[in-house]
Amino acid sequence: MTAAATPPMLELVEVTREQGGRRIVDALSLRVEAGELLALVGASGSGKTTTLKMINRLVEPSAGEVLLGGRRHDAEPAHELRRRIGYVFQQVGLFPHLTVADNVAITPRLLGWERQRIRVDALLELVQLDPARFRGRFPAELSGGEQQRVGIARALAAEPPLVLLDEPFGALDPLTREALQEAFRELQRRLRLTAVFVTHDVVEAVLLADRIAVLGGGRLLQVGTPEELLRAPAGDEVARLMATPKRQAAALAARLGDRGAGAT
Repeated sequence: MTAAATPPMLELVEVTREQGGRRIVDALSLRVEAGELLALVGASGSGKTTTLKMINRLVEPSAGEVLLGGRRHDAEPAHELRRRIGYVFQQVGLFPHLTVADNVAITPRLLGWERQRIRVDALLELVQLDPARFRGRFPAELSGGEQQRVGIARALAAEPPLVLLDEPFGALDPLTREALQEAFRELQRRLRLTAVFVTHDVVEAVLLADRIAVLGGGRLLQVGTPEELLRAPAGDEVARLMATPKRQAAALAARLGDRGAGAT
């Protein structure tokens, strides 16, 4: 798989989602530059996953518009749009009755691609799975980390201009999670993917994202590079959220210091 020649820009303009008499997302405007990885962070209920679903038209905005490459995302049927957007879920969602190879190839086949165009082995190698070992296996025969790698390969199979990720590494053990974070970030940079990444883990956002958008109560509180948000948070809620990496680092340093002192 090669890098996209012209990865698209994604733009949300005053996007609102009302549900059950309340605004889940409230007049959200965001711009994701071509080839950029933007992380959405915020407390539970802040509108992160709903925003991701509106981009993919799993739910429709109540107001506002979403533009992909300058074109309204509702200018084509929703199912056709979704086939052009890679989506990586936390729970993976592999089809249990299909082999790894068939899971990876399913979207290109729905798009009517010729068999020789669907490069399953290359995609598996891209996510560091040996095709000879894995292409004929079923999801139940894989570890959680292997399933998530297959999920990423499937999301990339139709060479999408945009990839959405919803807490894709949250259920994994720490070692597997760190390995997959590094693998995806390297892939995203090499393929110049435009990506939106939802996470509850601020440390993960700081380590992976080019920019971070902090949501609160469905509204955008601040957007900027990790360094900008750490250095100059706009308000108490952003400050508390962005203090998490520093608190964790301080707690770890204190624990290691205690152990070091006890060993002398």
